[in-house]
Parts: sequence; C-alpha cells; structure tokens
Amino acid sequence: MPKFNIAEAKTHFSKLVEKAMLGEEVIIAKDNKPVVKLVPLDKPKQPRKPGSGKGQILYIAPDFDATPEGFEDYV
Repeated sequence: MPKFNIAEAKTHFSKLVEKAMLGEEVIIAKDNKPVVKLVPLDKPKQPRKPGSGKGQILYIAPDFDATPEGFEDYV
C-alpha cells in the first residue's frame, strides 16, 4: 500500500485518484504519520428513479425564485 506525504499528494493528486479508482488503497501522511486513506466509493446499490422524492418537500418560500437584493446586476 503506497504512502505519500501531503506535498506529494497535492502534486500527484489525479494519479492517486486513478490508483484508488483501480482498487488500490493510497495512504496520505503528515509528518510520517498516516492521516488519510484514499479508497474508491462503492457504487449505489439501486439506480436512481426519477420522481422518487415526490411529496417530500413540505414548504417552499413564496419568494423562492426572487433575485436576492443586491444581485440584480448578476442576472
């Protein structure tokens, strides 16, 4: 299991992520002490279904779509 210090991990982050995605555990250390283990996430057990949250939103403010004060120039 490879071990990298934080500076190395910052420099080679995308390569470390690739290793993790291939199933390899990557350890990131600070002051030679392991602090983080980079591992791939498990895939969702069930595919998402459109509309599965229907009826779960209890309240939407009447001004939900209104532009916040001071942000008129950004819209």
